[in-house]
Formats: sequence, C-alpha cells, structure tokens
Amino acid sequence: MGYGVKQKLHKGLMSGVLICCGFAAKAEPMVIAALGDSLTQGYGLLEQDGFVPQLQRWLQEEGADVQLINAGVSGDTTAGGAARIDWTLTPEVDGMIVALGGNDLLRGIDPSVSRTNLEVILSTAEAANVEVLLIGMQAPGNYGADYKQSFDAMYPELAQQFGVLYVESFFDGLTAKGDPAAARQFMQPDGIHPNAEGVSLIVESLGPFVLALTEHAAN
Repeated sequence: MGYGVKQKLHKGLMSGVLICCGFAAKAEPMVIAALGDSLTQGYGLLEQDGFVPQLQRWLQEEGADVQLINAGVSGDTTAGGAARIDWTLTPEVDGMIVALGGNDLLRGIDPSVSRTNLEVILSTAEAANVEVLLIGMQAPGNYGADYKQSFDAMYPELAQQFGVLYVESFFDGLTAKGDPAAARQFMQPDGIHPNAEGVSLIVESLGPFVLALTEHAAN
C-alpha cells in the first residue's frame, strides 16, 4: 500500500472518529414534563394544535433544545397529579410545568385539600432536584369570599415556599389587553378550553417563563 493511500485512509479513519466523538459529546435535549389536566392535554383540539405541541414548536423557534412530555390528563385534579407524580418524574426529566387546580374548582374541593396535593407535587420535585414552573389560577366568586381568598392565595404562597417559578394564570395570554370579553373568541364553544388560536396566544405568553425554567434547570 502506497504512502498516499495510507495517508488518505488515516485521514478517513480520523474523520470517522471525530464524527463519532462529536455525536457522543452532543448534549441530550433538556426534558420538561407538563403536568396538568385537559388544558395541558389539548382537549378538543387536533394533536398538533394542543398546548404541548405548540409550546414545543415555540421553544424550537427560540433555539431551545428542549423535549416536552405531555403529562396532561383530561379531568385530572390536584389529587390525580399528586398520585402520578412519582412516575411522571422519570430520571431524564429536568424540569416540570405544573398546571392543576381547575377541576378542583369545578368540584368545589376544599382549597386546603388542593394545597396539600400541590405540596406533595412540589416536594417530590424538590427531592428529585427537578425545577418547577407553577401556574396558578383564580377561583370564581360563587363559592364565597373565603373560598376564593384561600384558593387564589395558595399558588403564590406555595411558589414562595418552595422557591419555584410562578405564573399567575394559564390564560394570561388571552387577557393581556385587559378585555375579558375579547378573550371569548379564543375559546372553544364550552367556554372553558382554548381553541387553537387561543393556545397560540397562551404559548406566546407562557413561553418566556418556560425558557426561564430551562435556564434554572441547566444550572
């Protein structure tokens, strides 16, 4: 075998080694689990129009190397989230979005019960060293002032207690202009779940907070 042929072969082998090493050295995408109910799951929408797929695309457009896991279960309460938190937080999960409580409201569950369930979720994430973005919500007034005060307060108080990122409402993106009536055009006929355009606005609002979650999880 001539010297020139040997040199080309050596270069080819070295290139192959470097390529393999490059693949091995490439960091795995950050994994974020979205723990929630029908709002997270994408109720009433085509799969690609749901919250998680739209947020995934938004993050990719922002250059974030993130893999989202849709851990939304339609109809789930905070108790359901607490019951499945252990198997949601698999070893590869780096961060978690928690958006639960709407079905607790619909069932009139005592806020102290909801709070205990959220504490289970947040303490489990803390023990697993998983960063959290907690999404709050506000109760309607039909359960009385005491109920509303207790329910509304538990989210910011828990966020402070556990030192997690916090967003006041899942629907902030729909009411950003201060006109609740205008937000109706972004809802499905049931008036509870956003349509595809509504989800897009929600993602634009929540996206920066999810980016902040990835930064926290990377540190």
